[in-house]
Amino acid sequence: MFTAFATFILIVAGALVTSNDAGLSIPDWPTSFGSFSVPPLHGGIRYEWSHRAIAGSTMILTIAIAVWTWLVEKRRWMKWLSVAALGTIIIQAILGGLTVRLLQPPWVSSAHAAVGQTFFCIATVIAIFTGRRWVEEVPRVELDTRKPSLITLTLLSIFVLYVQLIVGAMFRHHGMSWWPHVVNAPVVAFVLAWTAIRALSLYSKIEAIRRPAVLMLALLIAQLCLGFLAFLTRVAWGHDARDSGLAACSCRIRRAYSRRITRPGSRMSGRSSDQSEHKHSVL
Repeated sequence: MFTAFATFILIVAGALVTSNDAGLSIPDWPTSFGSFSVPPLHGGIRYEWSHRAIAGSTMILTIAIAVWTWLVEKRRWMKWLSVAALGTIIIQAILGGLTVRLLQPPWVSSAHAAVGQTFFCIATVIAIFTGRRWVEEVPRVELDTRKPSLITLTLLSIFVLYVQLIVGAMFRHHGMSWWPHVVNAPVVAFVLAWTAIRALSLYSKIEAIRRPAVLMLALLIAQLCLGFLAFLTRVAWGHDARDSGLAACSCRIRRAYSRRITRPGSRMSGRSSDQSEHKHSVL
């Protein structure tokens, strides 16, 4: 959870770099003015160097989590998820360096922003799936006969969110006009609201589905308000990180659904998988 929180701070710090046009305040990478020592923190340098310092600390935390998970965690998918987190933050660091060395081309800067939020989503999911509540719970399995299924809606939610992340990053880094981001916003709002309301209307008694669904609605409202404020002021206001939070909520609902809900004619694999998980030790 601490790594997820550090990543949230990292995204906010990166947004401040972009909002204050401080991306090239330090003209070299990985050094700062030819040295690894702390430079004079004035003007845009304080934003850029702080962003780099937080990124380095987050990478150390991620390496520790990946090693610990690989050695201790019994669930194979969790091991590979920690490897994905490590690989994502390495790619993020490389893209950050290319952003400086190539003088902030929009496609590199946008990829840097999108991959950073992907990492935040992965870190949040790891924090959720290694929590005591998730591991020790023995779920009941219910039947889902609705079409589209809730799992389809969560996958659709993740897709439209990533489209929004990419067009938003391109807009903020001057690689695209504002209108694709604004036009896609109602689509995102509709799909997320549909997903959350479906989850609450059918599975409100299942806490593992109800809680992320309520959080999804709250984050959606906050995201719409802060997105409008960000558009007016050109300051992120945490707007970037909330997209990743919404994606993490979708992943949380999807995984909870797969443990507890079965479709007609499908095997009830969620129960056996969960019982296997329940026997394993965790972080």
